[in-house]
Amino acid sequence: MDLVTIIGYVLGLGFIILSIMLGDGFTIIPAQMSQFIDIPSIMIVVGGTISALLISFPGKAFGKIPKHFAMMLFPKKYNPEKYIEQIVFFAKEARINGLLALEDKLNAVEDPFLKNSLLLVVDSVEPDKVRTLLNNELDYMDERHNNDASFYLMGSDLAPAFGMIGTLIGLINLLANLSDSAKLASSMAVALITTFYGSFLSNFIFKPIARKLKERHADEYLCKMIVVEGVQSIQDGDNPNFIQEKLARLLPASKAAKLAEAAGGGEK
Repeated sequence: MDLVTIIGYVLGLGFIILSIMLGDGFTIIPAQMSQFIDIPSIMIVVGGTISALLISFPGKAFGKIPKHFAMMLFPKKYNPEKYIEQIVFFAKEARINGLLALEDKLNAVEDPFLKNSLLLVVDSVEPDKVRTLLNNELDYMDERHNNDASFYLMGSDLAPAFGMIGTLIGLINLLANLSDSAKLASSMAVALITTFYGSFLSNFIFKPIARKLKERHADEYLCKMIVVEGVQSIQDGDNPNFIQEKLARLLPASKAAKLAEAAGGGEK
């Protein structure tokens, strides 16, 4: 579970609700919450944003929302160092016993992408075809994840826009009912609260989700890139030590240094 994400949402909601209820002398006035609940404003901002997203994206994009929330709160752990260790292990096996010897070892591999990539090598698929297949897989994943993030990025643009539409509606109604104090108050509420709702949805819901999905994508993409480069190096018959050094260069400097240090300790 990603506790940092949960803490962020809890703190954010807590501070916003507390600031709304906080009165003079730091007294808490729960009744003030009712001032920020306005059904017409919700209909304009939330309804308008959802409608525009329905127009812009296929229905399956909405079906992915629960999956994306699960990815945020319960992310799959990607350990690039572990992938490098596995690649180097298979490189040593291939160098000592030949590529066909890898087939018996693949049953223990949990990652389907790594397993299928090595099977291409074991099955003696031409290097150019292996390179094309694996790179296409990366490109498809990259495009798919970018489309998922774009759904929330568009939502972050639409919500404030509909908040502004609500503000304009409220101002128009306000000017049309200057003599009616009751309608004047409700029109002013719509004019102001829609902007609040739009900003809240954009900056607290849509943008954080898009950003978190991009982080999850970066973690997965790095590990799959390691697999692609490593499998091609195994097929080319490169030295395992060279493969490890090559793949370590894909890591951040701090992780690469730790991996090199661990490898050096293991050689002793």
